[in-house]
Amino acid sequence: MSGVRGVRYRRDSSEVSCCLKYLIFGFNVLFWLLGLGILAVGVWAWTEKDTFNNLSKLTNIALDPAFILICVGTMTFIIGFTGCVGALRENTCLLACYAVFLALLLLSEMTVGILGFVFKDWIKQQATGGFQAFITHYREDPDQQNLIDWIQEDWLQCCGIEGPRDWDRNAYFNCSSLSVGSREACGVPFSCCRRREAVRNKQCGYDVRKPGYNFDVAKIIYEKGCIEAAEEWFDRNLLVVASSAVGTAFAQILGICFAQNLRADIFAQKAKWH
Repeated sequence: MSGVRGVRYRRDSSEVSCCLKYLIFGFNVLFWLLGLGILAVGVWAWTEKDTFNNLSKLTNIALDPAFILICVGTMTFIIGFTGCVGALRENTCLLACYAVFLALLLLSEMTVGILGFVFKDWIKQQATGGFQAFITHYREDPDQQNLIDWIQEDWLQCCGIEGPRDWDRNAYFNCSSLSVGSREACGVPFSCCRRREAVRNKQCGYDVRKPGYNFDVAKIIYEKGCIEAAEEWFDRNLLVVASSAVGTAFAQILGICFAQNLRADIFAQKAKWH
């Protein structure tokens, strides 16, 4: 009976907060599964493009949406794993890694935010260069094609970098491609077209940049460039963006504090046992 009393006493007087422990565990299970899902999608996208067997496709790796998904998924998976397993197993090393990862992520986000505000003109130049690469390699990479179509059609309702003429950078849409019989020459992708019907007209952008085009171009396609549209979008949604950034930072600080408190509880419990 004395052994049973001893076990019961140890359980009743545990220094480790079950509420804190399972709060960290439950929250990070979601992150773990989310990271695993994002990572799986990125690897699947690379497999579909046969990137693993053709390393020459890695020349534009920084602009590859699948590569970005792999990086984000891996980072989310690792953070979720250390927090989830560290809390469940009461492993102070994993909890310390979890707190460090969150701190580094928070520091990186703050650094990017500050540099983005200070060097916003440079950021704009880099964004312009990246968008130019997207336009040049449109049709060559399905992921980049889908991304630019989403930006132009669904997010910003824009066309090109500064306007539809930027599509001259692409071999398929360049007006000189008329000589080689490209049907898309002197046109723009369908994602530049204004949506009026439920069914997409994939040919609505044909010939719109040809001299003497018979229709009102402004009624058919977006004429605003995506850089200008992005600046206007951020101006309209500045409060939402700022609130999201503050909320994310607060959640990360809270995660660091919770992990450190749980580690302190575990150390206190171990000291009591000894």
